[in-house]
Amino acid sequence: MPLDDLALIFQRCIDRLIRLLRLGPPPAPRDRRLLIVQIDGLPASVLEQALADGRMPFLRRLLHAGRFRVQPMSVGLPSSTPTFQMAAMYGVRPDIPGFHYHDKRRRSDVYFPRGGDAAVVERAQAVGRAGILAGGSAYGCVFTGGAANNLFSFTMIKRPSGRGLLRAGSAFVVLGWVVGKGLLLSSVEMVRALLRLIADPVQETTRGWRWLVLKLVISVWIREFFTLAVARDLYAGVPAVYVNYLDYDVFAHSYGPRHRRALRALRRIDRSIHDLWRVLRRVPEHQYDLYVLSDHGQTDCVSYQSLTGGRSLERVLLDDFFDQARAAETPALPRGRRIAARIDAFRTHRAPGLFQRFLNYLPRDFLSALVETPEARQRHGVRVVTAGPNAFVYFLDVEQPLTIEEIAKRFPGSPEDISRSRGVGFLLARSADGPVCVWRGKRYRMGELGAGPFAGRADVDLVAEGIQDLMQMPSAGDLVLYGNGTADGDVSFIPELGAHAGPAADELHAFVMHPAGVKLPDPLRHPIQLYGHFIRYQQQEKPAAA
Repeated sequence: MPLDDLALIFQRCIDRLIRLLRLGPPPAPRDRRLLIVQIDGLPASVLEQALADGRMPFLRRLLHAGRFRVQPMSVGLPSSTPTFQMAAMYGVRPDIPGFHYHDKRRRSDVYFPRGGDAAVVERAQAVGRAGILAGGSAYGCVFTGGAANNLFSFTMIKRPSGRGLLRAGSAFVVLGWVVGKGLLLSSVEMVRALLRLIADPVQETTRGWRWLVLKLVISVWIREFFTLAVARDLYAGVPAVYVNYLDYDVFAHSYGPRHRRALRALRRIDRSIHDLWRVLRRVPEHQYDLYVLSDHGQTDCVSYQSLTGGRSLERVLLDDFFDQARAAETPALPRGRRIAARIDAFRTHRAPGLFQRFLNYLPRDFLSALVETPEARQRHGVRVVTAGPNAFVYFLDVEQPLTIEEIAKRFPGSPEDISRSRGVGFLLARSADGPVCVWRGKRYRMGELGAGPFAGRADVDLVAEGIQDLMQMPSAGDLVLYGNGTADGDVSFIPELGAHAGPAADELHAFVMHPAGVKLPDPLRHPIQLYGHFIRYQQQEKPAAA
């Protein structure tokens, strides 16, 4: 019997003892309960490859036995976790254009890893909506979905709730087991790394130790803790659980979506899903339905800085395309914006006097680190935010989004010139007649995309649909840039080797693996369609049968 099973059996005994001593009532009878396992960032095409190559033997066994089916799903634009989870958890078309963006109405950036930003977005956009995880648990998610217990979510970080000495002891079993197993696995990985270093010191030194740190933190400690914590919830009959395994996404960003280290992470995730499946078989009275899904895919990319000699997109745009000398007219800035412009003048060494002389002795990005969020720059009321293979340009003197015609009046020819610059695949903007795509200096309407940047794509209608949704978001930039499909391949505007948020086929197409007896909407063109299915578990309605 695997050692994990022994720990879970011990956990189940404690749970039964809690009920025996009446420290808590047994779970209320329900038709079905819900367990969602998200494999962050896994494209449908890589899932197929992993199943065929035997890298995910347990999931392949479930599929071959006819117990589960895989259904393709388009995730829309942007193809990113916050947008997916807001739509699937609350059933709304979110105003989340990227992982990092600027809200001109609030006059501040939204950067999801920063504490509090996800909570603000969730409160504003999910107001009045029932979440699919009410009374349940969320692990590693951006939003809570209404869950009572949340761990390592961007919205809040707190341990699963519970009262009483025995419940505290139950949590201690989970934590103690994870610590013990984590230390053992970490020791094994470090010994392996040392042996590899001895066998091939040049190669090991060249590739560095970043991969080892990622593996220990993400694939050992966090994944093991998530698995044991979810198992504890399943034994207790928690009505809905959503766990997001981050391993693959983290390694794919660092090394590429088909790199061997990213693919190895899938084998470890497959083992964790197998562990949870064994728990489900031990508590059949809880009637859990298991769903395994991905929130988006990823595509191989090169970094923008590698094409420009180290210059960031923010600096290229502000220096070469939106310099004030190029402007046809300079809109007057409100007083608060004038103050910000003066701060920017100091940072760019354009301010006279003694104060500027002092600033000249500071590191180049010292002041930026104090007033800026990562990958964001601002000058003369123009703010540029890069978020991956996507970037946003905002003109801050006007709260409402500008049209491409209005932008062209301020900076003549700038949209077309930017679209022709190296490292930029295409550019999106609004117009009086709807969204416009600028590719290689030419403007295309949504019905013309198949003759332009997406020629030959069988899913051009899904791409057009995603662009329509994206450009209807008030927080999407006045200009939206993508690095997809350049002459140098797919480009990310931040340093990474795997990217998502754009419309590349591997980014856009994900999957849902579901019980064979359950019927999901078909086709799945947007994650908002999942909400109507998952909320039935909260409403105690039987999910649609196949």
